[in-house]
Amino acid sequence: MTDILHTICATKREEVAAAQKRRPLNDMRRDAESRVLTRDFIGSLRAKIAAGQAAVIAEIKKASPSKGVIRAGEFIPADLAQSYAEGDGQVSAACLSVLTDRQYFQGQADYLKQARASCPLPVLRKDFMIDPYQIYESRAMGADCILLIAACLDDGLMAELEAIALGLDMAVLVEVHDSAELERALRLKTPLIGINNRNLHSFQVSLDTTLALRQQVPPERLLITESGIATREDVQRLRQADVQAFLVGESFMRAEQPGLELARLFA
Repeated sequence: MTDILHTICATKREEVAAAQKRRPLNDMRRDAESRVLTRDFIGSLRAKIAAGQAAVIAEIKKASPSKGVIRAGEFIPADLAQSYAEGDGQVSAACLSVLTDRQYFQGQADYLKQARASCPLPVLRKDFMIDPYQIYESRAMGADCILLIAACLDDGLMAELEAIALGLDMAVLVEVHDSAELERALRLKTPLIGINNRNLHSFQVSLDTTLALRQQVPPERLLITESGIATREDVQRLRQADVQAFLVGESFMRAEQPGLELARLFA
């Protein structure tokens, strides 16, 4: 684990401990289990692909540790979500991803709630999951999918968190950075495999990461490429290599109308 991930995960453990004092695990679990109507995250991705379009998970993200504030000025998650859902009327998002980490990404749980309430798209909670409490918390706040980052988790904990999420009828996106992490991810049940093109050590971004690993992803799994998709040429290069699902944030967040930028990028 890199220094930044180690630091973030340490912060998460402190946050979970504080959250459990405010609201105990059993209470959070009961709340999560009472919320039975999830949206079909995987189905939404596959429907776009079946229609011959790219399946885009469009991200709502205000800032990041490496880039600082990405979307300055007014930040209204509900409006951003609606923009993604509408696109240009022809090309639009399949799903949303909402950053809920407060300390490092200036996110919050309310952003996810507001985004989900404003449109019909399924929503991924983008955060650093290191404890079962967070999985129940994710369902309670309305998430339809959670992210598991292989670099943050050992095999046992990753499988435990996946099992809790699946038991709550949530989808699971497991994120990997290299071949070793991909091998671990493929031991899980989830069909969603996210390949992050950002090198954890140098922080350089290269689409070659996805292109190098895609042959190791079995056809029954759904490969989602993450980070570094900035131009139509990037999209074309990946789609020509039969990569059909994308998670994109920064390129959209810097645009005045994110949904129209999505449509332009993936036309």
